[in-house]
Amino acid sequence: MASSTQIKALMQSHIDKDDDRFLSVALQVAAHEARNGHGKLAQELKGLVEKAKKNSAKNLPVSIATGVKDTSGLLVTTHPRLRFADLIISGSVKGRLERLVKEQKHLTTLKNHGLSPRRKLLLAGKPGTGKTFTASVLAGELNFPLFEVRLDAVITKYLGESSAKLRQIFDTIREVRGVYFFDEFDALGSHRGSGNDVGEARRILNSFLQMIEQDDSNSVIVCATNHIEALDHALFRRFDDVIKYELPSEDEIIKLFRTRLQSYVAKNFSWKRLPAIAEGLSNAEITLAANDAIKEMLIHDYNSITTTMLQQAIEDRKSISQHFME
Repeated sequence: MASSTQIKALMQSHIDKDDDRFLSVALQVAAHEARNGHGKLAQELKGLVEKAKKNSAKNLPVSIATGVKDTSGLLVTTHPRLRFADLIISGSVKGRLERLVKEQKHLTTLKNHGLSPRRKLLLAGKPGTGKTFTASVLAGELNFPLFEVRLDAVITKYLGESSAKLRQIFDTIREVRGVYFFDEFDALGSHRGSGNDVGEARRILNSFLQMIEQDDSNSVIVCATNHIEALDHALFRRFDDVIKYELPSEDEIIKLFRTRLQSYVAKNFSWKRLPAIAEGLSNAEITLAANDAIKEMLIHDYNSITTTMLQQAIEDRKSISQHFME
């Protein structure tokens, strides 16, 4: 049964002739019914929404129906199939992520004892160390849709509009269970007293602090930042866990290269030489270097990738990385 809030939202959107909002709420009702085990009704509702969309002149996509983007442009939705086996990070970090997944899978048991599972994460670390990939893995492990929040669409110059858009996102977080990913979170969470702060920026941050603290949904919220030092200290207590991501260790460097290059190198390839060569590169940069070596092999029709070829690809990536650090 649709909630009173959803029924009122349906009626209001009908009165306002807001077809996009009406279809969005209808899909929220369908998702609610699916969670309650009414699969047939949920499919029928989704079918009616699809039919209505085809008859609509605008024919705009709705995130929950298409898995691409919602009509507001605030969320982009995917359905990852990644697992922890795909995530190459330290054992301690992976253990903390696995604990969140376990608690989520025992949500009912925990709530029956007055406990809440972990569901609000802050991931901090340099670009390319696996924060975005982690959000996809969590969604895959939980079999949840991944909703990526487009902060460029949230933050505007108009007074009060950004807070209203945040409210719209948190309404969706409450209504549709999933993993919600706020990337480059420092755009919202910078120090309220910083010198370049303005009134609207403080209002946006205050709104977020209030909304995330009041949020008691069953969704998982993952925020990522490259600049944890820039975050307002009031943010940290709003999260169940704060996890710091580091550059890959020697073993992780080898695993990253093996995962990508195992089928492209000779049996006697010297993996042990790679950590010294690739030291300082992030997970993403290592993957890019591996891809560059594969392309070099294919373009020149070589039989396999040599250490020299891979070393050149690594050096190219290091030069690019150093260029942006200057």
